[in-house]
Amino acid sequence: MKTRIRDQRGRGARFSSAFSLLEVMIALAIFFMCVFSILGLLSRSLRQARELRPIEVDARTAIALLSLTNQLEEGPLPPEIVAQYELANPGATIAGEIYEVATNGLFRVDFTVGYAGGNKKAVTADSSILLFRRPVRGSLGAAALRR
Repeated sequence: MKTRIRDQRGRGARFSSAFSLLEVMIALAIFFMCVFSILGLLSRSLRQARELRPIEVDARTAIALLSLTNQLEEGPLPPEIVAQYELANPGATIAGEIYEVATNGLFRVDFTVGYAGGNKKAVTADSSILLFRRPVRGSLGAAALRR
């Protein structure tokens, strides 16, 4: 837009191209409306992409808890380990069996880990590990070995 500007001495008017404050304000308002609508669209698409991402389930927490135990017994997983796993991983469940593979203290642990959360389908993963625990001889342990 052309604006008429008078010289300081009052001589003739000359024309200068410049934007008025109102035009700048309107242009900034339109720009920020576009930026915020693009950011809203981006946020929505990221949320939808996050919901589509598959859930990864694994038994690493339970395996770590089992590896810290002193003894293993054949049968289902100990309820303490199941409770600790489910507390550490909300919405996840774990089940499994412990089998003695050999008489020297070698155990196989089979896990089935599942997750069923919200509107997503249930996801399960199976895994097996081998753990070695020295067999306890006699009910007295080390005292019985000394005799």
